[in-house]
Amino acid sequence: MTPQPTGRRETRDGHDSVVIDRTFRAPIASVWAAVTESDRLARWVGTWTGDPTTGSVLFRMNAEGDDIEPETFTIHECVPPRRIALTSQVAGAPNAFHFLLELTEVAGTTTLTFSQSVPDQDMATGVGPGWEYYLDRLVAAETGADVAGVDFGDYYPAQSDYYRALFA
Repeated sequence: MTPQPTGRRETRDGHDSVVIDRTFRAPIASVWAAVTESDRLARWVGTWTGDPTTGSVLFRMNAEGDDIEPETFTIHECVPPRRIALTSQVAGAPNAFHFLLELTEVAGTTTLTFSQSVPDQDMATGVGPGWEYYLDRLVAAETGADVAGVDFGDYYPAQSDYYRALFA
């Protein structure tokens, strides 16, 4: 079953981006930990190694196979538990990717607004469905649901046309 795509196109920190929200019935500190602590990230997307106080970490996605190489993520801004701005430069890619995670809490409910820069329409067809998938895995991890039950095949390529149209 294909989930309804929820992303939108916005300019975030000066970059044309895919923006996706997810809401949690959890305090902001808990959601912040889920998106910044390596052991919590491992439940839904990947792990990082290194010392964040140096301004960068190595990040390796864990749901895309065993041959995925780690990427260097540069930390440009970190304001716990509200905002983190990062870039990733994939070897051989012409552009760095800009990520922004912003969290707000109202009455015990936390909203995560996630964005990734998207340089063109073709990139949007994979980035949008990919982050819909990963953020639904985050929701599953944080609500105690089966993360393995979130199937990438339900998102891609089914949501690709939606994201292509957003960036047309």
